[in-house]
Amino acid sequence: MFVAYAIVGLLLAVALLFSAFAKLTRNKMIVEGMTSIGVPLGMFPFLAACEIAGAAGLVIGLWYGPLGVAAAIGVVLYFIGAAGAHLRKSDFKGLPNALVMLIVAAVVLTLRALSL
Repeated sequence: MFVAYAIVGLLLAVALLFSAFAKLTRNKMIVEGMTSIGVPLGMFPFLAACEIAGAAGLVIGLWYGPLGVAAAIGVVLYFIGAAGAHLRKSDFKGLPNALVMLIVAAVVLTLRALSL
């Protein structure tokens, strides 16, 4: 289970870092998608920091399991919020991305918890 966590967790960490970078650089597509569901531009740095912290926790979690579990829980909660924000505004175009990331985060959480 640990090897599976390492692979999927690192891939999720990279995806989180790319997403954080897009928010910090105010990528046009990200800005349009998030502002359309009511996320103010002022929240972008906070959301990016959450993603960076989650990515760091997943990576450090390779060596310290409880931190990996905590980081994975945080990432799951982050994407529950993201999916909820899309559902609240009936944005079914942006929902699949949030749901895929939520599922991957849940898989990472499960794999890390099982490999303790």
